Amino acid sequence: MTEALLSALSAVADPASGKPLSQSGRVDGIDVKEGVATLILKPGEEGEDIAALRGAIDAVLTALPEIDRTRVIIETTLARGASKAQPAESQPLTAPARFVIAVASGKGGVGKSTVAANLAGACAKMGLKTGLMDADIYGPSAPRIFGLTDVPGLKKEKGGIEPLEAHGVKIISMGFLVGERDPVVWRAPMVTGAIRQFLGEVNWGDLDVLIIDMPPGTGDVQLAVAQGAPISGTVIVSTPQNLALDDAKKAAALFDRTAIPILGVLENMSFFICPNCGETSEIFGRGGVRAEADLIGAPFLGEIPLHPELREASDAGRLVVSGEGPVAKAFERAADAMLHQAAAAQRPAPEIVFSD
Repeated sequence: MTEALLSALSAVADPASGKPLSQSGRVDGIDVKEGVATLILKPGEEGEDIAALRGAIDAVLTALPEIDRTRVIIETTLARGASKAQPAESQPLTAPARFVIAVASGKGGVGKSTVAANLAGACAKMGLKTGLMDADIYGPSAPRIFGLTDVPGLKKEKGGIEPLEAHGVKIISMGFLVGERDPVVWRAPMVTGAIRQFLGEVNWGDLDVLIIDMPPGTGDVQLAVAQGAPISGTVIVSTPQNLALDDAKKAAALFDRTAIPILGVLENMSFFICPNCGETSEIFGRGGVRAEADLIGAPFLGEIPLHPELREASDAGRLVVSGEGPVAKAFERAADAMLHQAAAAQRPAPEIVFSD
């Protein structure tokens, strides 16, 4: 199949050399999965008409009977180790929403994806036009949480890649492009390229809020979002125990160093609510996240309780915030606080007048 794709690419001329693209030395990788062809190209010359190149590639590859859609990722010089000025591919993108908010944790297993999904659901519940971008390329969770595990793929129209929609939220995720059990075995340039496409080539429409569900850690995806996307601010999620807080501090430090406001810190699994008697138990301790928020000077957005209803809803593809109960109310309060902080962060600083 790779040979057939390379043969088809010989009909496309490399803008820089004029040679057939397959012979230009720019093809750095080809992957075909379930009718989607992913092509990785090395950087071209500054000012290259990227849209025209992608259009030509799409035309010749989708003419093959086995290919339904294409994804063209053009590596940046920064991704390949250069230290000079970044080309247009790595320049900041236009904001796809009034508020673009990254939800991060630094550590896996703290319920960050569930929190991100329900914060998005809470925004939609308020009547805001809301989207969610699942930036966890290697371990996407959005399809399961939103009940979209049987989606056959994504469509690309004239306006861009069409997101799916569930519970009033527009959603994009790598989970819509690969099988449920298929691993994503990609190098860093492919991952950062996918992130940029999710941000800049999806037909998000006129969104009020875009929530970005960040993967764990402080690596390539975090840098791609922090340095290339117009982020309004970030929400840091942690459970109360020190083990989770240690990594949450690193996530907060990353965004602080990239001059992205921390809109607040949210404590997940703050306490357990017994579904039978209603009594609460502080399984993981309590208050550690509030104390850390005070220490770094960030707002504390609230406590999300641990309740079987939350697990059941997520497994069933429902958002718990769509209901009423104590967990839904906690998410609504957290989302309201988050949006207030985002609005405050966008206001211009007051002018200071010094008296004589």
